[in-house]
Amino acid sequence: MPRGSISAIIGPNGAGKTTLFNLITGHLEPDSGHVVFKERDVTGIAPHDLCRLGMGRSFQRTNIFPRLTVYENIQAAYVSHRGRGFDLVTPVARLYRAETESLLAAVGLLDKAHETSGFLSHGNQKQLELGIALALEPELLLLDEPTAGMSATETRESIRLIERLAADRGLTLLFTEHDMEVVFSIAHRITVLHQGRVIADGPPAEVRRDPEVKRVYLGDSR
Repeated sequence: MPRGSISAIIGPNGAGKTTLFNLITGHLEPDSGHVVFKERDVTGIAPHDLCRLGMGRSFQRTNIFPRLTVYENIQAAYVSHRGRGFDLVTPVARLYRAETESLLAAVGLLDKAHETSGFLSHGNQKQLELGIALALEPELLLLDEPTAGMSATETRESIRLIERLAADRGLTLLFTEHDMEVVFSIAHRITVLHQGRVIADGPPAEVRRDPEVKRVYLGDSR
């Protein structure tokens, strides 16, 4: 994947999309083949070590601390990633204040900073999860169905946010998604899986024309 690109993995339920994400991010070990990240073989490396190398991920189910405030979720991610350094004096509650507030503003949650995250709307929780992932300062960010469960309005806002943050931060994005309007609107490259194998891979226009993709996924019976 070229640095700064946005790529999508699509396919029917059970095609292997989440399994592929689990293999890439170290949650599963492959039976064969290798995972290469930044020209380094990272096959079998633990997820937390991949995170420190610059690989981040969100999940289908929102992965936040529901009893903490929105602010505390982001701050905890910064403390976990960067640690305290040599600052043994500043109380934990004041660590990374500027960074936390800046990131909350970037993901559109600054006005909800002191709300308990478990009471946020589903769309806002997805924004928070994105913020947590960004606090870990990834170079490659994998998003597993980032708009799942969102309303049409939330989906549009989320996609605009993801595109803007990727451009502003120079992120490389890899995402899975069932909403084809989302996929074809932002992906530079699309890979189609069916029963665990790649049946198409290329620019959106090329994938849209592919006869096998039409047959097994896009609903063309001809």
